Amino acid sequence: MISKQALSGIIRICYCDGLRGPLIIYDPKDPHRKLYDVDDESTILTLSDWYHVSAKTSSVTGTPLTAYSTLINGKGRYSGSPTNTSLTVISVRKGTRYRFRIIAMSCDPNFTFSIDQHNMTIIEADGENTTPLVVDQLQIFAGQRYSVVITTNQPVGNYWIRANPDARALPGFDGGRNSAILRYLGASNRDPTSNSAVKNPMKESNLHPLECPAAPGKPHVGGADIVLLLQISVDFNAVPFPVFQLNNVSYVPPNVPALLQILSGAQTAQDLLPHGSYYELPRNKVVELTIPGTAFELGGPHPFHLHGHSFSVVRSADSDKYNWDNPVRRDTVSTGFADGNTTIRFVTDNAGPWFLHCHIDWHLELGLAVVFTENILHAKSESPTPAAWDKLCPKYNSLTPGQL
Repeated sequence: MISKQALSGIIRICYCDGLRGPLIIYDPKDPHRKLYDVDDESTILTLSDWYHVSAKTSSVTGTPLTAYSTLINGKGRYSGSPTNTSLTVISVRKGTRYRFRIIAMSCDPNFTFSIDQHNMTIIEADGENTTPLVVDQLQIFAGQRYSVVITTNQPVGNYWIRANPDARALPGFDGGRNSAILRYLGASNRDPTSNSAVKNPMKESNLHPLECPAAPGKPHVGGADIVLLLQISVDFNAVPFPVFQLNNVSYVPPNVPALLQILSGAQTAQDLLPHGSYYELPRNKVVELTIPGTAFELGGPHPFHLHGHSFSVVRSADSDKYNWDNPVRRDTVSTGFADGNTTIRFVTDNAGPWFLHCHIDWHLELGLAVVFTENILHAKSESPTPAAWDKLCPKYNSLTPGQL
């Protein structure tokens, strides 16, 4: 497994203000190693959104802000930006295979990613190796990660790298917006004139794991020990502004984190505060979780991220079929629009309280999350707290709720 994450701050939506960055852990036994020649700091691609006002502005109205631009490795242009605004340039040598690690660190939009006139071979999704899949475009949601291999087999020149946001931001490529540059060694130092011609976009349901492909449980709907349905809704009557709900409960961050409540003696999900957002899961059981899609007007599609587990996506939002034999395994999945439906499976083999949340930070701030309390009776013994725990961050411990 290759680990590739975005380190982020999610305290009071500071993620949206830029407190985020990549963390790469390289696998010395990578089974795909023979497929590429270059994999280093120069081939990391972070995709993020950028706002011209502080994210805290949204706390006044509860309305998400609209991103002015897409940043690729921290650089981007916006409508009306100076004509000499620089873009990220990825320098490559002709006839070489590069492994690009693409990380979606956006606060809100998903991106449609492509590199003009170059195919991409997907070999990893969210830290899980996949069987190689050739595409020329992929959609990547907040919190998701992909590794792709491209071969620089085109004429020496400049080619657009495109990360077009969905309608929650400002899509389009005029003036080099939502773009970076793939520059062959020997090419001129100027913007590309290349065009996009997509013929083979990725479908998530076409991705398959490289190892241990079968989903846990029995090969039919409901063939799990625990079957859960989480319905997304919006409470428009909430004060001071509407909030998201899962099964009619909006998540409110507790004053004391769930793990510390458990370490302090909580024995069941019912003991944890606040009530209603905790789901108790016993040890070594197969869980089947279904989350129906949501209309765009209600924030869809929502990318849900589960802490503590990778899961098998037995039904993707882009498909109406179930796959029990070799569904992609990952940790962040889109639940699609209103006509979509996503079903995942995982095994409760990791004791502790695990957060399941929408990775659109505005939606998390408005309560779109639950916590799975897994094997709660053993969590304390399996997660002992060292004496140095209380000394990790004394400044944070001294902050009042109003300062967080």
